[in-house]
Amino acid sequence: MKQISLIIGALVFSTLFHKQSIGLNLSVFSLVAIIVLLIHNTKAFRQKTTIAHALLYALTAISIFLYNNTLAIVANAMAFVTLVGQVSTQNSSIYVNWLNGLYSFIAGFFHRNFHIHEASQKVEPKIKIDYLHLTKLIGIPLVVLVIFIALYKNGNPMFSNLINGIDFSFINLQWVLVALSGYYLFYNISKPVTVNPATSKDLQIGNSLFLKAHFENEYLKKENQLGFVLITALNFLIVLFLITDVSYLINSVNSSAPELSCQVHNGINALIASIVIAIIIILYFFRGDLNFYNNNKNLRLVAYTWMLLNAVLVINIIIKDILYIYNFGLTYKRIGVLVYLLLTVIGLTTTFIKVKHLKNLWYLFRINTISAFTILIVSCALNWDSLITKYNLNYAKSMDFNYLIELSNNNTFMLKNYLDENDLDMEKALAIEQKYKTYVMTLQDNSWQESQFDTYRIK
Repeated sequence: MKQISLIIGALVFSTLFHKQSIGLNLSVFSLVAIIVLLIHNTKAFRQKTTIAHALLYALTAISIFLYNNTLAIVANAMAFVTLVGQVSTQNSSIYVNWLNGLYSFIAGFFHRNFHIHEASQKVEPKIKIDYLHLTKLIGIPLVVLVIFIALYKNGNPMFSNLINGIDFSFINLQWVLVALSGYYLFYNISKPVTVNPATSKDLQIGNSLFLKAHFENEYLKKENQLGFVLITALNFLIVLFLITDVSYLINSVNSSAPELSCQVHNGINALIASIVIAIIIILYFFRGDLNFYNNNKNLRLVAYTWMLLNAVLVINIIIKDILYIYNFGLTYKRIGVLVYLLLTVIGLTTTFIKVKHLKNLWYLFRINTISAFTILIVSCALNWDSLITKYNLNYAKSMDFNYLIELSNNNTFMLKNYLDENDLDMEKALAIEQKYKTYVMTLQDNSWQESQFDTYRIK
């Protein structure tokens, strides 16, 4: 049954992807991949985390069918590798899942069928195969058959006509190669493998800090003093910056687009960089035994204050970005700023938890990578082009209409409806009509493997 599932998966793979672009086929493949993994790894799917990863992978598959955009495809690939890694080893960190999933995807066959001989450092097959006998078994009968077929053709015209009438043109070598690639892929992921010692070490390392048996009290005293002076000085500096920045923001409510753009896009990189450096400084001082130093209360207090002030700085940047969006509409860059700020808030929050509850750096890596991965998966489930178009057409005080035309086809029907309900100038109307006609022709020309949700809308 398990071998049959791999063969069926290979045939489905070639049917879906041979000479086809991305569409419904990738969504179907995702569901087939989940079924293959389930058949070969039933025990792993008893874990709630594995089921959750499978559901997230299925969500990305649905998103590809609905929107067929780059974000959904990237999220689908990431979710696929993560699920395979999760099946290989439960309870490992998500970045270890990525390592195991990618390794299984590429080299699972070789890992399971070959091993490295420690003494000679040579790769050897895990199962001894008599290649000479195998060559004889296939080659000798094949050569003898060809010789006798040639002899019989000369001796019997009817047999000659029968042999000449055999037509192998129905065999599509490209289709067969794609099917073999599909079999190799499904074989690799059917029993995902683990990369050691990375996986075993990850499972052994917890999230908490522990006090060493011996530590230098005088050294910690100096570290505590340095940290207190440095972070206190930075607290005064950020307070001064926030006062001046808020004053500027109040006095520039009616700023022009270039001024707001400079404030948001040019200033955002420096401000986020400063927050990242702030987190690094805090992590440096609270990396080890200083967490257990009895006289570190003042250091903790100024560190918490600095994290709070950095959060206020994030809020200030959010206000600038929202003000920019309100006046000049949504764009991917302005949405990207909000996503960066969300990740920054998560980073500040996890840093606060790390300091307060004596967590180690591995905790930060684990929780923040999970957060970033979750945001990616959730983001792919939204039709950003439609959201941008709807907001800009209905709420933005001013906008770049050409920007909406240049977005992907996910906003085509919305633009067409807007054109039907409103009087637009000739240039805008022609641009929308051209985009609509081109998109409809593309959908009509697509095969069923390349189809998406909009294909069935026009029908």
